[in-house]
Amino acid sequence: MKDIHEGLRRKQAQYAQIGKQIEQLQQAAEKLREVAPLLAETDTEDETAVLTEVDDENSSAMAAKASAQSSPAASKSGRSSTPRWP
Repeated sequence: MKDIHEGLRRKQAQYAQIGKQIEQLQQAAEKLREVAPLLAETDTEDETAVLTEVDDENSSAMAAKASAQSSPAASKSGRSSTPRWP
């Protein structure tokens, strides 16, 4: 009998925990329903402008990285510019 009651208590605790999780998910869904229309109202022009700016920044960053990678290769072929201690 003791095992049955212990099992029942465990199941009731699990049931209560699942109930709390369901309640939290419902509250999150309500908040998302409030925010969704705001997200849908964004102008496509603004999105395009932001994407263009990001693309420009990425391409300039990639160009700077490529030039930085080519500089050490050029210095290896010639003398090192760092002074050496005797």
